[in-house]
Formats: sequence, C-alpha cells, structure tokens
Amino acid sequence: MADGTVPDMSGYLARYLHVEGGREFLVRVPGSANAGITPAALAEVLNWMLETMDAEHLPADFAPYRAEEVEALRSQPLQDVVTTRAALLTRLADLDLERR
Repeated sequence: MADGTVPDMSGYLARYLHVEGGREFLVRVPGSANAGITPAALAEVLNWMLETMDAEHLPADFAPYRAEEVEALRSQPLQDVVTTRAALLTRLADLDLERR
C-alpha cells in the first residue's frame, strides 16, 4: 500500500475484530470518524461492510456495531493512523491472521 491510499479490505476487514483495538480502529480511522453520516448510519455501513466484504473472518461472537458505540468512538479520533494500523497488523501477524 502506498502512503495516502486506502488498502483493499475485501476478504480481510473482519480480521481486525480478532485483535485488541481492532474493532475501535474501524470506527476511529479518518474515513469513518469524519464521515458526514450519523452514528447509526455509520454502524449500519460498518456492519454491512463486514458482512459483505469479509463474512468468512467474522468472529463467532461478533456483535454488530451500535449507534451508541460508534458515537463514543468517533469522539476519540486517531492521532496516528499509520502507527496504530502497524501495531494492529503486528497483532494480526502474531495470531497468523495477516493478509497472505
């Protein structure tokens, strides 16, 4: 992935839900945190994306995002997306869940 580009998350997005901080990351990245839609709409979009783009990797205990959760997380936008994502990818690699 080149700096400043959005990675292709098809077949990979739900893997973030398997590591600490991953669920929060999906709401707090700038594209989500700054989207001009309501928290309820963002929750619907995220749930749709996870179920459509990567249902295969959803955790068995997956709880869909709720508006209240999204609203709380959006109030804490990420300060360093690149470092946070790198840490999450390391955690995924440790679980052997990184993209192959």
